[in-house]
Amino acid sequence: MVIRHRAGSRDRAQSPEVARVLLVEENVTARLTLRAILQASGYAVDSAASAPEAMDKIEHDQYALVLCGLHSETHDESRRVINHARAQDYRPATAFLTSSGGQSRQPKSGRLLIETEEVPALLTQIADLLAGRAAGRERRNMRRRRPELVAN
Repeated sequence: MVIRHRAGSRDRAQSPEVARVLLVEENVTARLTLRAILQASGYAVDSAASAPEAMDKIEHDQYALVLCGLHSETHDESRRVINHARAQDYRPATAFLTSSGGQSRQPKSGRLLIETEEVPALLTQIADLLAGRAAGRERRNMRRRRPELVAN
């Protein structure tokens, strides 16, 4: 197991990173908040503030998950990022992050509102998405190696 040291984490006990995530979010407050939550949960997080920046990062690095956030530019821009990620050879998991109930969670003041009770659910959904993706890859690899052992 390789433990990567993250900038700014010298005072904390080092823990292994679970997976590498690209967070695409134009809203600075939302991006920093989500990044902190994900990093505190052990994810290695890169972030991008725009679709072009995200697509450049997707081409130059490999991510387990590309996550387009609540306030990402426009739906079309977010869709472009997701489609670009899905076209990569390494095929990262992709997801849109939406507010609960489909309603905007950003008050008129422009400050991000994140309910603390939603954080565990968010982290569970991300972990389930990554675990499902890994299980699917393993099944495909097993079929290639030993098709007679894999039930359809």
